[in-house]
Amino acid sequence: MGHKSPIMFFVYILYSKSLDRYYVGHTVSLNDRLKRHNSGRSKATKGGIPWVISYTETFETKADAYKRERSIKAKKSRIFIEKLIAR
Repeated sequence: MGHKSPIMFFVYILYSKSLDRYYVGHTVSLNDRLKRHNSGRSKATKGGIPWVISYTETFETKADAYKRERSIKAKKSRIFIEKLIAR
């Protein structure tokens, strides 16, 4: 039995300079997800290309990552997001 490396899940915050907006999401692959956002395949982020990753957090389960994404979004606060990024 080989040791399987754990899959990690990420909560990420993207920033679009052209829109001066943040976008919060979660994924298992940051690079692939960023490519998808910047390829225009996501309606929510199509207008803000190019997006850059401003912040990430790592979780062991998808459920925990999703819960954290929802809690950040629920605050509906740019100030909260900017304080997270500034840490």
